[in-house]
This record gives sequence, structure tokens and C-alpha cells, in this order.
Amino acid sequence: MERLATQGGRPVRPTLLPYAHQTIEPDDVAAVGEALTADWITQGPVVARFERALAEHAGVKHAVAVANGTAALHAACWAAGLAPGDEVITTPLSFAATTNAIVHQGAQPVFADIDGATLNVSADAIKRVATPRTRALLPVDFAGLPCEYERLLPLARENGWIVIADAAHSFGGAANGRPVGALADMTTLSFHPVKLITTGEGGAVLTDRDDFAERLRAMRHHGIRYPDPARPWRYEIPELGTNYRLTDFQSALGLSQLGKLDRFWRRRDQLARRYRERLAGSRFLELPDLATGVRHGWHLFVAMLRLERFSADRDVIVTSLRAENIGVTVHYPLVYRHSFYAERFGYGPGLCPSAEAVEGRLMTLPLFPAMTDHDQDDVLRALDKVFARYAR
Repeated sequence: MERLATQGGRPVRPTLLPYAHQTIEPDDVAAVGEALTADWITQGPVVARFERALAEHAGVKHAVAVANGTAALHAACWAAGLAPGDEVITTPLSFAATTNAIVHQGAQPVFADIDGATLNVSADAIKRVATPRTRALLPVDFAGLPCEYERLLPLARENGWIVIADAAHSFGGAANGRPVGALADMTTLSFHPVKLITTGEGGAVLTDRDDFAERLRAMRHHGIRYPDPARPWRYEIPELGTNYRLTDFQSALGLSQLGKLDRFWRRRDQLARRYRERLAGSRFLELPDLATGVRHGWHLFVAMLRLERFSADRDVIVTSLRAENIGVTVHYPLVYRHSFYAERFGYGPGLCPSAEAVEGRLMTLPLFPAMTDHDQDDVLRALDKVFARYAR
């Protein structure tokens, strides 16, 4: 049996293959350079152009660009008017920013369990945890798979809830012929370098509702309102906002990247399909289900270890793969496991059994547009090597 790198053997790759990486091309650099030499470098005409392009791509009326994906979540919760006493139902399987935005508004996060097959929040679980204090739903398109909005929206309409879709993973995806961005009352995006397109840092909120768009634009600019646009030096702040503005040069990068979104997505889709073909039937890995009628965004390629087939735990397997220079990682520890949430709200084990059943088995494999087939073959060789060493 071939020795692992952790045991002094030769690693599969001489250098690290990260789990994700941005793709920046010469025209992206040129676009940023042009914006940097213009008269406006923040909150100027390029921001507005980027917003129009985002809205057009998603088929919605409004896109409001903000400083990052977390800002987009916070702005959407603010625009929805969430406040102390309100409850917001969300998933435990997400980066903490999703739930943090709820808490920043003083509202109470309520965790609904996931569907163990798709890893997205379960509509049936949402029904079980809803109360008269429920004000909004904040589902997450985990790894890039759009949630069951065809079930979530009617449920929300029946109960008068607002639906804020966290689509940080799924921009470029679609469901039942409708693009991500047009599936909820508000949709938040992230343009962090590991996402499908990047502005360095950046985010946006997409919506068809004029009232939400007006509030979002005020919130990102300190809550300022202009009663008389002809006299912009006269303004007022009826509600406390913050500074979540995006720059023109970041927007220039975003515009350039947006034109490549379909190309980037196609390569991610090719790699993801190749993973699924090679790993289908594996006795060591379980893959999430793919819903019908849905275009997966493929931000992440996530698999679940069949730990009963190993003589080691996930940390040992992940450590061994990283020593082979395969940059696997984990998405995510369940939000309510974090000490802040456990101590502040009293959440404990057993809250979401399906999520807890998969949490310790999750592992993310490298996936980004610049990956070559040879890179992916290295990942698969490393999996075989490590799995063989720890197989029962």
C-alpha cells in the first residue's frame, strides 16, 4: 500500500490545489484600471451599470449593490423591518453570516431541520417550527442548489411571511426555468473571490419590490433620505442605517465578471458532473441528491463520508488529504453549535437531527473554473489513496 504523505510518503501533488480560487483575466484588470482613473471611484456610474446588469440577468426590477455578502444579508433583514420580538426561520447548515444578520436586527433565529438528501432546509420542518411570531424565512441554497421555493413561497404567502433567499452559493443557477434572484421577495448575493463571480469583496440584494429597493438603498447609505432630489445637500435620517457602499472599481470588476458567468458556470458544471460520474457508487462517499428542474450553481462540491467504512474520523481523513496537497475543507459547523448561539439562545444537541447526522461527515472537494481535468484526477487519486489506507 502506498504510504501517505502524513507518514513520510510522496504527496499526490507537489503544490496545493485549493478548494476554490478566483479567475481574473486581463480584461478584468483593464476594466478595474479604467474605473480607477475615472472621476468617480465610489458610488458613481459604474455601480449603477453593475446594478442594472445584475437585475437584467436575474429578470428583476432592482439590484442594490453593497460591500459584501454579509452586508447584503443585513440590509435585506433591515429592509424587511425585522425587529425584536420577531422570529425568522432559517437553516443550521450555513456560514454564520446568515443567522448573524437576523440577530443584528434583534430578531430571534429559529432553526428548521434540513432534508438529509439535498442538504437544503426542509419545507416540512419549517411548518413544524413556525409560530405566531414568525415574520420571515431565510433559506440558504446550500452549495448552489436552489431551495424548494415552489413550496416555500406559497407557505410564506399563506402566513404573511417575507422570504429572503441567501443565494451566495447559487448565483448562476435556476429553478423551473426562473433564474436565481427571481425566486424570492429578496435575494442576497456574495461576490467574494470563491463565489461564481467576484468583485474582491462585494454583494447585492435583488428584488422586484420597489419598497424594498428604496429601503435597501437608504440602509447602505446611513439610512439617508433625500426629500428634495434637486437639493441633495438637504437630507434626513429617519432610520439608522450604515455604510455598506460598493466602489466603482469593484463594480467594474463585477461587470466584467458578470459577462463570464455562464462560461464559469459551464466549467463548474463539467467538473461537478465528472466528480459525480467518478464517485457514483463509491462505498466511501455519499453525494447529495440533485433536484429535478433545477440548475445547480455549483459553488461547492460537497460529499458525505461513510464513516462506518473507515478506521479514522473525518479530521484524520481531511488532514491526510491536505497533506497530499488537496485543499479539501468543511462547510459548515452547524450554526447553533457555535458558543455564541448556544450561550445566547440556549440551543443544544438534538435541535435538528438530520443536520446533526450529516454535519460530521461533510467534506468539500476542490471546484473552480480554472481547474483542469488533471487537477481533478489528482483529487480522485488522493481520495483513493487515503481511503485505501483507512478502509475497514
